[in-house]
Parts: sequence; C-alpha cells; structure tokens
Amino acid sequence: MEKTIARAPAVWQESIAKTVTFVVTEDCQLRCRYCYLVGKNSRNRMSFDTAKRSIDYLVENPDLFPERSIVWDFIGGEPFLEIDLIDEICEYIKEKLSREKHPWLDSHRFSLTTNGILYGSEKVQDFIRRNRPDLSIGVTIDGTPRKHNMHRIYPSGKGSYDDTARNIPLWLEQFPVAATKVTVASDDLPFIRESVLHLYGLGIKHVSINVVFEDVWKDGDDAILEDELVGLADAIIDGEFFTDHTCSFFSETIGRPRTDNNNWCGAGRMLAIDPRGDFYPCHRFTPFSLVNRKFPPVGNCFEGLDRNRLRPFLALDLVSQSRPECIDCEVATGCAWCQGANYDCAETGTIYQRATHLCRMHKARVRANNYYWHRLEGARRPTREAQ
Repeated sequence: MEKTIARAPAVWQESIAKTVTFVVTEDCQLRCRYCYLVGKNSRNRMSFDTAKRSIDYLVENPDLFPERSIVWDFIGGEPFLEIDLIDEICEYIKEKLSREKHPWLDSHRFSLTTNGILYGSEKVQDFIRRNRPDLSIGVTIDGTPRKHNMHRIYPSGKGSYDDTARNIPLWLEQFPVAATKVTVASDDLPFIRESVLHLYGLGIKHVSINVVFEDVWKDGDDAILEDELVGLADAIIDGEFFTDHTCSFFSETIGRPRTDNNNWCGAGRMLAIDPRGDFYPCHRFTPFSLVNRKFPPVGNCFEGLDRNRLRPFLALDLVSQSRPECIDCEVATGCAWCQGANYDCAETGTIYQRATHLCRMHKARVRANNYYWHRLEGARRPTREAQ
C-alpha cells in the first residue's frame, strides 16, 4: 500500500477568522537571545478593565468587525504569568458573547503560545480543563538541550530546556496534534537536523520552524542551512517520518514564481492590544517589540479604532513594497516577511520597504525542499510500481 504524507494541522478557520491579540504582560521568566521583544519588563501588565473595554468595543461594533469567527489570542512576554487575568478575560468573553447573542459565541477560539514552564501548574491546568473544546495552546521548545539552551535562557544565563521538556508529555496528552514553534538564528543553524528529530522523539509530530526575520545572517549561513535541511530530508525519508510527521521547512507550495499580488503578512487585518489599551495593527508594532523607532497606535479601547491610520496597511501588497528582483523572482513563493520587522529596519519610517535579509536563506531552503520532494517521489515510486 502506498504510504501517505502527513499534513500539518490546519489553522482554525485560517484567514477567515479575525485575530485579536491581548498582550497581557510584557514580562517573561526568560531572556531569549533571539527574541524580538526587546523591551521586556515587569511593570506593564494589562488590567481587567482594559481588557473588558476592548472586548465591549469589538463585540458592540459588528460593522467594524464583520468576521463571523474570531481567535482571541493571548501573548506576553509569557502569558501564563497572568493566568488569573486570562481566565477572567475568557469568562467575560463568553458571558458577553452570550448576552449579546453574537455569532462569535459559536465560532471562537482562545489561543496561547507559552514557553511551557508553568504549563503543569494547578491554575493553568484548571483553565485548560474548563476551556478545552475552544482552546489552542502551543509550547515553544527549540529542539535538543544544546540548541534550546543556546538561546532560551533565564536572566542568569541558565538554560530552560528541562523546565519546558518536563511538561511536554502532559501538553501532548491534552493537545496531541499541536505543533511546536522552533526558531533558528545564525549560531544554532548546525543543530537543525538533530533538533527536529529530537522533537519527533519527544512525540511532537508537527514542527513549525522558521529563521528569525532580523538582519543576523552571516556569509555562508545559507550553505549551512541547506546542508542541514538536506540531512534532515534524508532522515525523514529514510525513517519514514513523512507518514505521520511534518516539518514546515518542507512544503509543496514554495519555490515557484508568484502569480498573485497578495501581502504575505496580515498586519492591519488583525488587531493587537497592549497593556495600556492601545490598538496596533499587529503585536510586532507594539512599543516593546521595536528597536529603532516607535509606531503610533491605530486607536485605543477608550476612543475606538482610527480606520484612517489603518488605511496604509490595507493597501499593502507584493508590488507596493518589493524590489523588482523580488517581484520577478523564480522561487518567490514561500519567501516570508514581517511588516513590523520591515518597519523597524527601514531607511525611513515606512511600512512599504520590504527587508530582504532572508533572500539567500529562502533560496537555500528552496533547494533543500526540491531535494526532499524529489527524493520522496523516488522513495515512493517502487511501492507504486509493485501494485
């Protein structure tokens, strides 16, 4: 019988749902070396009143927010540092939606991404038990202890692998098809292959992995990435992991010319709310996410959304922000960018200047991706011919 290829779990409602992100705290136990959240602090946390005002505004203005589904996303810092607040917010959301007979009542998700350190705590587990049908939780673990502890460290410099890994079995028991998010920077490129296989060994079947958007890449990094991914491709095929495991570095949709003019990023179509109640087009535009410049809010929970400030984001597309060589690139599909990172490193304060730090890294990924699918087809062909 021909072996099937595993597909990563689909994002709930994909682009149909409105994503609203609450930055409930700017604090975190860790100080990850590659983290784009450069302004972590223990001072700024969201109050329940700020969250309540924001929810009321969203629910009571269906003309501004006409989507039939919504993802209520909670981030930090580390969101589980504010589990009591998150619990109170979620209970209010359900109560408000029921009272208003809002369509989101039957079509919503609560989503959190966590470093996993507090996952097994009594309060977190109680929250999960009461919200499980409408809940999505991702735990970030970077791979082997060596790779994970290179970046995901406490302020003291101590690695956090053991404190995260101890909660992985419980997380997988509760969310068996969940994906972990792995981040790769320049210095840990040589550990991609062993790290993905290590995560498979922990029982994680879906690994979402990406390189950082910032300008950290050195000459030769693209060759290291390609070599690691070719080795990973061999391991996945030889070990037949492709039947029930996925890795986002390998995709059938990347490495082709672009035939559309869509923007990669969803900034402006989602909404982020910081602890002060200010609205932003994405959490990457909040003050503690930017290094080189500030971005003015597009509204707040007291006065509402200023749609004129959002207008530039709604006009973003491939052509309006890309160089000709990017528009005409033969392997353009799958080449990602982050609007917040673009803005932070632009020569002027514009969202229309696309950063191209990842160009060589994307092309290396495409070459390895082509190798993967070519080898996989060859590995499957004898099975077909024998039928």
